[in-house]
Amino acid sequence: MRYHSNISLNDMSLSLRTKRVAALSKKLQTAGDPVRLKILCYLFTARQACVSEIAKTLDMSVAAVSHHLQALAHEGLLVSDRDGKRICYALAPSELMVDLKKFICKYN
Repeated sequence: MRYHSNISLNDMSLSLRTKRVAALSKKLQTAGDPVRLKILCYLFTARQACVSEIAKTLDMSVAAVSHHLQALAHEGLLVSDRDGKRICYALAPSELMVDLKKFICKYN
């Protein structure tokens, strides 16, 4: 059985790589905000923290910190867990997070 298509395997591979690069770019853009870099470095040390704790540590409002945490979670960089009214965040388990820790916390 022959597979007929106008798209070669190389084209599919290139398309997949392009999508992966675009997704990585979006994650890095999201993480690249100065406040978000501070949040990530804090979470690399704390491993998990609730919004109010992060806000207190960074001397910021809970609303502002919550906004940044939601953006990081939306891009898959953080995972959240609700404990009653409290929402706590932790780093998403991924190779990207390991690499980010080595890079951003070194310069922060």
